Amino acid sequence: MGGLKAVPEYPQSWPMPKSPIPIVIFGAGSIVSDAHLPAYKFSNLPVKGIYDPDYEKAKKLGQIYNIKVFKEASDAAAEKDVIFDLAIPPSVHRDVIESLPKNSPVILQKPMGSDLNEASKILSLCHQKSLKACVNFQLRFAPLMIALKDIIDQGLIGQVVDVDMWAALDTPWELWKFLEGLPRVEILLHSIHYLDAMRYLIGNPIGVHAKTMGHPASKISNTRTAAILDYGNELRCALSINHNHQYGRKYQACEMRICGTKGAAYLHLGVNLNYPKGEPDRLEVNLGNGWEEIKLEGSWFIDSFAYRMRQLQRAVTGEDKTLISTVDDAWKTMALVESAYKSSAKPATKIPSYSHSGNY
Repeated sequence: MGGLKAVPEYPQSWPMPKSPIPIVIFGAGSIVSDAHLPAYKFSNLPVKGIYDPDYEKAKKLGQIYNIKVFKEASDAAAEKDVIFDLAIPPSVHRDVIESLPKNSPVILQKPMGSDLNEASKILSLCHQKSLKACVNFQLRFAPLMIALKDIIDQGLIGQVVDVDMWAALDTPWELWKFLEGLPRVEILLHSIHYLDAMRYLIGNPIGVHAKTMGHPASKISNTRTAAILDYGNELRCALSINHNHQYGRKYQACEMRICGTKGAAYLHLGVNLNYPKGEPDRLEVNLGNGWEEIKLEGSWFIDSFAYRMRQLQRAVTGEDKTLISTVDDAWKTMALVESAYKSSAKPATKIPSYSHSGNY
C-alpha cells in the first residue's frame, strides 16, 4: 500500500453557504449535544434557538452554546426566516411538521417515521405544506463518502460490479434503553445508513432478500442482519451486520468494499468501533497502480452533520441547484427498509430432502 497522500485529491466537504440561515432545533437529546451543536459550531452555522419538552435539558445546552431556549414548541415553530432541524424521534415527526409554517426549510432526523406507512404520511404532509424538506441521512455527507461518490462519478473505478458492507461490532445497546421495546431496530436505525448510502452510490435496487434477528444475550429485538440487494445480473451487493461480536477488537470490523471494472475502494467506518469513542475513518483506493490511502480531513461523526446542513442551506439560497436526500428520495430508502423487513418475515426457500424411493 502506498503512503498517505499529502493533499486530498477528491472533495471531502460541502461548501459553506454565502449567507448562513439561522437554525431552530427541536430536540435536546444526545444526538444534538454530541453531533448537531458541535458540528454547527465548528462550521460557523448559526443556531437561533432550541426546544425540548424537557426544558431543563434544553436549558443546559442553551447555556453551553449561548442560544435561546424556547419554553413552548409553538414559540419555536413561530420563528421566521430559519431552518427547522427536527432532531426528534420518528413518532413525533408529524406532530411537529404540522406546527411549522408553510414553505419552511426542514431537516428531519432519520428514520423518516417508524415504517413505510408513517413515511408516506410524512411525505404527504410535507407536500401539503410545500416544505423544502430533507432527511438527515448524513453518511452521504461523511468526508470519505463525498470523496468516494466523486471517484465513482468520475468513472475512475469503472462500472461498479461488487459492493460489500461488513460489520462485526460490539454495540453498547445499553446506552439506549428505549430500544428494548421496539420491534424494529437494526435495519431501521443502523443499517438504514448503509442502504441509503448504497442507493446514493449505485442507484435503486430491484428488490431485496433479507434476514434480521436478535441474539440470545440481547434484549434488543434485532441486532444482526444479512441482506442481498438485487441489482440484476452484473452488480452484486450484500450486507452482513453483527452487533454482538463481543470478543475483543482484533476481529471486529466496520467496512465497505466497492469493486469496479477498473479499480476498487475500501472504506473503514471508525465511529462504530469502540463506540462511542470510535476510531478514525479510512479511505483507500486502487485505481490500477496499487492501493493508496487518501488523507481524510474529518470523519463521518461529526463532520457529516455540518455538511448535511450546509447542503440544505445552499439549496434554500439557490447556491446548489438540487437538494440531496429530499423526503421524496428518503421515502425510497424507507421503502427498501420496509421490503427488507417483509423479506425477513417470509420463510426461506425450502431445500428438498431425498428419500430412498427416489422422490424429493
